[in-house]
Amino acid sequence: MKSNKLSIILILLVLAISSCSMMISGKISFEYEKTPPNSGFKMEGYWIWCGSVIKVDSVYHLFASRWPKSGPFPEGYRTNSEIVRATSTSAVGPYKFEEVVIGQRDSTFWDSNMAHNPTIHKIGDDFVLFYIGSDFTTCQSQSKSLLRRVGYACSKSVSGPWIRSEKPLINQESNNPAVLVENGNLKLMFRDSKLRVFIAEARNYAGPYKISNENVWPSSPLEDFYLFKANHEYHLLCEDNVGAVSGHVRWGAHLCSNNGLTDWKKGEPLIVYNHEIELSDGNVIHCKRRERPQLIIGNNRITCLITSVYDGNNSWSQPVKLKYPIPLD
Repeated sequence: MKSNKLSIILILLVLAISSCSMMISGKISFEYEKTPPNSGFKMEGYWIWCGSVIKVDSVYHLFASRWPKSGPFPEGYRTNSEIVRATSTSAVGPYKFEEVVIGQRDSTFWDSNMAHNPTIHKIGDDFVLFYIGSDFTTCQSQSKSLLRRVGYACSKSVSGPWIRSEKPLINQESNNPAVLVENGNLKLMFRDSKLRVFIAEARNYAGPYKISNENVWPSSPLEDFYLFKANHEYHLLCEDNVGAVSGHVRWGAHLCSNNGLTDWKKGEPLIVYNHEIELSDGNVIHCKRRERPQLIIGNNRITCLITSVYDGNNSWSQPVKLKYPIPLD
């Protein structure tokens, strides 16, 4: 009799633990494991920024921006940034440089001068790399700064060859592209020079795109976006540029929406990341800047957050693993 009671108690305990685990895994939770030292993607002699990762078979491919340290941080990217690919068998790295993917080209093209802000996606049979670019001479309206616009490159293989769009997708000042693909439709989020946030939609990644929302978050400036869908809601990770959303300048914030176009509100949890990264050896990286949140996805679950980190001397792309992977819709 005692043995039967003990068995029942053990079964109930296992069921309770399993149920709790399922609740945690179904929750939007941004809790992180401690990160191995010397992980991520760094390059001697270069500023590294804007890391975006896609897993193909057993290899993680990281696309990032780089520009020589002979130029300033961060402004040197405006004329000298190019997009490179690095690889690792671990999501957190370390990553090894493989090749330049998007560099300078003939001055007649929209992205002839620089390429920046990569975000990599698999859309149908194609790998599609969205990014911003500028040519050598076209400036923003009433400004000496070069006009930056969103475009793309596509390939049947993650290692190329890449076919670059002849024209930009968004023919206005546009930065920080974020893409969500759903039932063949694409949502493309970007911001202008004043950090006003737009959403455009298309039936094909090559466009044409039509703007559906001209001011996603009117109350304060945001930048550096990542879109995903989970728990039947649309979610947006972004940089809280002046701290008006989270109360902390340039921390990572989480917004959500029922339709992915309008009715954006503060999410739960609100804060996605701060400016400290805990390492597994007990040390802490104190970031002077931590930006460009992107997510690493495997088996339709979010497994890692990757951000761009600047510590005052160096910059690099740093993934951190989630304690509880987030299932996607």
